[in-house]
Amino acid sequence: MSTTPSSAATAPAQSIPSGPGRAAATGWLIGGIVAASIANALIALIALAAGASEDFQPLQPGAYVSFTVLGVLIGAAGWAVVRRRSADPRTLLARLVPAVVIVSLVPDLAMFVSDYKPHADAAGIIALMLMHVAVAAVAVAVYRRALPLNDTPRG
Repeated sequence: MSTTPSSAATAPAQSIPSGPGRAAATGWLIGGIVAASIANALIALIALAAGASEDFQPLQPGAYVSFTVLGVLIGAAGWAVVRRRSADPRTLLARLVPAVVIVSLVPDLAMFVSDYKPHADAAGIIALMLMHVAVAAVAVAVYRRALPLNDTPRG
């Protein structure tokens, strides 16, 4: 009878770190949503104090909190997929996150040359763009805790 473990029983050399449990990860995501919503509230208040239109819908709490929740949760899903499927998730996310943020700014930039969005003014649009960056920054910090990445690429 052999005392060496079979190859089927050994863990993969490059496994995904387990990170916190499901409850802790959920707590991190909720905390991230709260933190990003607070950041957005501060950005909105500063923009309104700087003269942004109070009628610009993206600066209203109902709008930015709803989109913050969606953004953080959709981002977490994307992060989890990349984390599980990519041979080098750290490198892919280092490219993907900035690209997604830049793409998210395109509709905001379009508001500068369009009258599509009522009550959009420069202060409001810039605030909206800063909100996108703030949510991304908070979300990435949270994802690193809730859904940690490997230190080395999987092969």
